[in-house]
Amino acid sequence: MVWSFVLSLAAAAEPSEVDWTITVDPLTVALGFPHVQVERALSDRTSLYVGPHARLFDGILTEGREPFVGVGGEVGFRYFPWGRAPQGGWVMARQVVAVLSTTDGTDRTELGGYSSVLVGGTGLLGGVFVLSGGAGVQYLYYDIDGYGSSGPFVALHTNLGFAF
Repeated sequence: MVWSFVLSLAAAAEPSEVDWTITVDPLTVALGFPHVQVERALSDRTSLYVGPHARLFDGILTEGREPFVGVGGEVGFRYFPWGRAPQGGWVMARQVVAVLSTTDGTDRTELGGYSSVLVGGTGLLGGVFVLSGGAGVQYLYYDIDGYGSSGPFVALHTNLGFAF
């Protein structure tokens, strides 16, 4: 449902001359992973985004307390076969790498992250407000000392922000 709404926005939007977006992902915030993404159109069909990554608190799907944090970075590459970057329909690959640390007194530290491939769309409302969504698959290796998650999972993408 979100997917078709975003694609309809992207299809209805006239191409704009914006090359940058700055967005937040409300879904990942609810899951305990605040993300800010700064995206730059590299060409009419491609864009790259980067941003800090953090796992700071237990999310809405966390069962019980998971005493660990993760701090790192995220990078994503989008190809826009339907539209002009940074708006329209896209295919995206993203990678997160983070240092995970326990906060329960065991002082464990490990490297973690996840890799995702998604299909989605980005619409610009009024040429300024960004609404983006997508779905795909991902592999998580985001666990430490029995906390967190590993393995294949559904990947979802929701972003709100501004274009300039």
